[in-house]
Amino acid sequence: MILSGKEIKRQLGKGLSITPFSDAQLNPNSYNLKLHNKLIAYTHCPISLRAKQETKELLIPDSGITLYPGKLYLGRTVEYTETTAYVPMLEGRSSIGRAGISIHVTAGFGDIGFKGFWTLEIYCIEPVILIPFIEICQIYYHTILGDYTPYTSGKYQGNTGIQPSLLYTEIKK
Repeated sequence: MILSGKEIKRQLGKGLSITPFSDAQLNPNSYNLKLHNKLIAYTHCPISLRAKQETKELLIPDSGITLYPGKLYLGRTVEYTETTAYVPMLEGRSSIGRAGISIHVTAGFGDIGFKGFWTLEIYCIEPVILIPFIEICQIYYHTILGDYTPYTSGKYQGNTGIQPSLLYTEIKK
């Protein structure tokens, strides 16, 4: 079952946390999250899954930054979220999708126990000017049935910024 927007607000400080929180970003069954003003991009192609990859930081000016098709940009949310009782899910907003922007390649699913900023895997279908602090995606919460072990010590837990792939830490050399 998905929590309603009113229930998301009621659960703040109990089963979930969104910081900062604004009533203006609350929807009937989700909460809009904003894009921070920084992106990172990998500097070399092809991207190796076996080694740490170099990235460069891109500052998004108030006037915006042009994104190009065929390029992956990693961003993060302004909001830091925590969840101890619900399964968090992330999706792009329809207005963002209608502009040809996708906010995740495959990682829209979170785990109970996750604490951190959400890294967004941003790509576009056509060149588009992306602006900072726009409400770019929405988080929603599912209830869970059955026993579970919360996510407490994963490689992305408690992040403080944009997280490039850390898959190389799992792969034996």
